[in-house]
Amino acid sequence: MSERPVPATPLPQVHGEPLMRDLIGTVLRRARLEQGRTLREVAEAAQVSLPYLSEIERGRKEPSSEVLAAVYRALGLHLVDLLGGLHSELTAAPAHPPMRPMRGSAPRAMALAA
Repeated sequence: MSERPVPATPLPQVHGEPLMRDLIGTVLRRARLEQGRTLREVAEAAQVSLPYLSEIERGRKEPSSEVLAAVYRALGLHLVDLLGGLHSELTAAPAHPPMRPMRGSAPRAMALAA
């Protein structure tokens, strides 16, 4: 198994920001490929169907927290690893100007990471 860099894939964006399911899929796929593992191997270890795992990796499905935990554990990861990967994906993305609330919409909350 040769280690090859996983190319960055542009993520679909809504209002200038990627969707969480796309980020999660990117992080999981990168981890799997860096380990040289197949979808089948990880799906079996996580006890999820191969097509469902494929859909998760492509950002087409939003897994429940239980399924997500099974997948990242099957990859030998912990929640902090997944969150760190999400952080890396977000910080690698180009900066976006702050969003302005749409007319007639409720104010939005902003979460800041320390």
